[in-house]
Amino acid sequence: MEKWDSNEGTSAFHVPEWMQIQFADQKQEFNKRPTKIGRRSLSRSISQSSTDSYSSAASYTDSSDDETSPRDKQQKNSKGSSDFCVKNIKQAEFGRREIEIAEQEMPALMALRKRAQGEKPLAGAKIVGCTHITAQTAVLMETLGALGAQCRWAACNIYSTLNEVAAALAESGFPVFAWKGESEDDFWWCIDRCVNVEGWQPNMILDDGGDLTHWIYKKYPNMFKKIKGIVEESVTGVHRLYQLSKAGKLCVPAMNVNDSVTKQKFDNLYCCRESILDGLKRTTDMMFGGKQVVVCGYGEVGKGCCAALKAMGSIVYVTEIDPICALQACMDGFRLVKLNEVIRQVDIVITCTGNKNVVTREHLDRMKNSCIVCNMGHSNTEIDVASLRTPELTWERVRSQVDHVIWPDGKRIVLLAEGRLLNLSCSTVPTFVLSITATTQALALIELYNAPEGRYKQDVYLLPKKMDEYVASLHLPTFDAHLTELTDEQAKYLGLNKNGPFKPNYYRY
Repeated sequence: MEKWDSNEGTSAFHVPEWMQIQFADQKQEFNKRPTKIGRRSLSRSISQSSTDSYSSAASYTDSSDDETSPRDKQQKNSKGSSDFCVKNIKQAEFGRREIEIAEQEMPALMALRKRAQGEKPLAGAKIVGCTHITAQTAVLMETLGALGAQCRWAACNIYSTLNEVAAALAESGFPVFAWKGESEDDFWWCIDRCVNVEGWQPNMILDDGGDLTHWIYKKYPNMFKKIKGIVEESVTGVHRLYQLSKAGKLCVPAMNVNDSVTKQKFDNLYCCRESILDGLKRTTDMMFGGKQVVVCGYGEVGKGCCAALKAMGSIVYVTEIDPICALQACMDGFRLVKLNEVIRQVDIVITCTGNKNVVTREHLDRMKNSCIVCNMGHSNTEIDVASLRTPELTWERVRSQVDHVIWPDGKRIVLLAEGRLLNLSCSTVPTFVLSITATTQALALIELYNAPEGRYKQDVYLLPKKMDEYVASLHLPTFDAHLTELTDEQAKYLGLNKNGPFKPNYYRY
């Protein structure tokens, strides 16, 4: 974004008063350490909640004996509203506990809520969202509501919704249309219910994967006359936006959150470094030491997966198309191969490229018996799952999100989440990391919604560096971290504003 001057503080982005906060104040406000009694109370409350409520782990078993489709149910919340569609509104109390636990690990969003709710920078905003519906997303939605926005929400993944959290949001008055285990038809129906509603039209889009944006372009293109902007957080969705822009079909400004530093380096890298092991362990109970693993793609997600598996004693191979990422993999000690070279010997295949047909039917046919196949990218196109739905192959459901696909000779592979996103479909992800991403999304929405006409054209933009730094600074007090401040002389020597931004937009962290 050429408009952002990183040196003189003359960017078009106006820093509101509630963002002009000194680090010392942040520390005082957010780093009030609990006493020993407080810590025991917190530990006790979390432990109790995990045993007597629908915890995140319990959600993935989907033990409900009610097989009735939510679309066929007539449900109302305690206020009498029926403008939602969730699995079971009676689970709301348990979902509320999940949300309260998530709030404790999302300091920046809670800070944003407290500091900006008086100004209400999203007053009048009507946000339609399509993201994973988890406790962490719920904190984001309620923050947007506290800042003045009206929201309607659907899920971007048919397996990742926490039913109790969706119920809690519906009980709080949010029109949510999502449940775990939606069919393909349900998925698009839920999106349509968010968009196509009498007397309400969105003026902002928050998307994860581009399906919501695609649906509005396809079904309701006239809505874009009133939409101020799109905020997109996934590789797949950003790719689709750039395609629209290149074809001259992008008719509103869009903010690419995925390539912001706070998303790339923290959500993609650190989050996946922890959640890959969680997802594999919960679904397969396997031991990682000595296992041969091939990770397709060495972007930030691939780097996180490889680091985690290597630390557990796995033998890790990497495939890459980009020579720079390939060289990074080699320098990090991983063997760079083509998938065909190792497909017969590996125990686990993990895709994280954002591409399509990375693992084809030919690869699947050549895999060893009991090979585990999973995807850590957003899209469900990386593994050619459709090619496995043929008469000669037998599908056997082992447990929730775990299928054995059996060949005529008895060979079987273990397919996780039907090729969809492993960590959010089969386990959980670290709340603190999602706080970083969610705060970035919230600030992007605020910026696009409040931007004067003409600041952004019909194109795809990166988040201003100043916003990235602000998001990071809100999370530092959690670690009792103390930033060093430049002296006037040092700032002049470097040609920087003392308050940032501290790096040019082209800098690679």
